[in-house]
Amino acid sequence: MKKFFLVPFFAALFSFGSVAHAQAVDTSAPDALIKTVTQQVVDQVRSDKSIQQGDISHITQLVNEKILPYTDFRRTTQLAMGRNWRAATPAQQDAVVEQFKMLLIRTYSGALAQVKDQQIQYKPFRMNPDDTDTVVRSVVMNNGSPVELDYRLYKTPQGWRVYDINVLGAWLIQAYQQQFNEQIQQHGVDGLIQFLTQRNQQLAAGKQS
Repeated sequence: MKKFFLVPFFAALFSFGSVAHAQAVDTSAPDALIKTVTQQVVDQVRSDKSIQQGDISHITQLVNEKILPYTDFRRTTQLAMGRNWRAATPAQQDAVVEQFKMLLIRTYSGALAQVKDQQIQYKPFRMNPDDTDTVVRSVVMNNGSPVELDYRLYKTPQGWRVYDINVLGAWLIQAYQQQFNEQIQQHGVDGLIQFLTQRNQQLAAGKQS
């Protein structure tokens, strides 16, 4: 079975930034949203020894409290599934969203232990007043090596939400589209759910292959 090409979605959110005090999150401005959330996440990572040691329960709590409120992971999953999303039942959709989310958390939980002194540089942000979809671009300096890191957001009634991320030229949604489609074509939506579930079980047991 083809192994998923995994883009470090949560690792990218976790593994950079500078220490900052907790701030209220302004969801009306995409660039301010990204800067504030990443700073808050890094603060918590650096103060929580359990997260630094890879404790999944603490990591999941961090994701649920500090990251997911400002993302639309359901939209991420829907776009990754493409036309297959409409063919899935509501229960199947919910299952794929949950297993996909857990896969990313489990796969990149180790990145949290690597949070040290990385610095982030945000590129100039420009957006028209009537835009409803935009990209916040940045470069992370990791041991002197620049890493391209961009966030795609869209406007909702509750404010801006992240739904895609680009690391070194690879967008998360695009990277998963082919793999999701192949699984569904061969085994149906239930087959995709089973694959994701089994992979999560393997990761929980400490198996990386």
